[in-house]
Amino acid sequence: MDTDSESSPPTDSFPRRLPSRHQDARDSPGFLLWRVSNIWQQKIRQALKPFGLTHVQFVLLAVTTKLAEDKKAVNQTELARAAATDKMMTSQVVRALVEKGLLDRVDDPNDRRAVLVSPTSNGVLLINEAVQAVEAADDQYFDRLGQDLPSFASGLTLLADG
Repeated sequence: MDTDSESSPPTDSFPRRLPSRHQDARDSPGFLLWRVSNIWQQKIRQALKPFGLTHVQFVLLAVTTKLAEDKKAVNQTELARAAATDKMMTSQVVRALVEKGLLDRVDDPNDRRAVLVSPTSNGVLLINEAVQAVEAADDQYFDRLGQDLPSFASGLTLLADG
């Protein structure tokens, strides 16, 4: 008895084609966005590698530093909201940044449940260098768009604001 024919389903029991309205994956905006996002993230990971930061660590350190320009410390919940990150993940990443000596984390004296975070001097120095590297990677990657870049950014903003 042929074991290959027993293990494979009959070809007439399922569709042979994807039920997609797109003739090609390149016609799908969602697939293209996924591809572009993956390629861009790879470029950002490469740019951040010399700094020993993951992309989310970079974002949270940058947002903390930006928010701390006006205040000395930022509530961790405010940080998560400003960075558009999950609260639990933010807490885990903040802990990692504290262990690296890039953020300070203290209990909020006004709210026992809250935690305040602020960049250390090493954190500020590192993020200032990392921002330059990330922006250079962005410039290099998105340069192909030329004069279409503002329109592209506007489209992304429209989608992000949902």
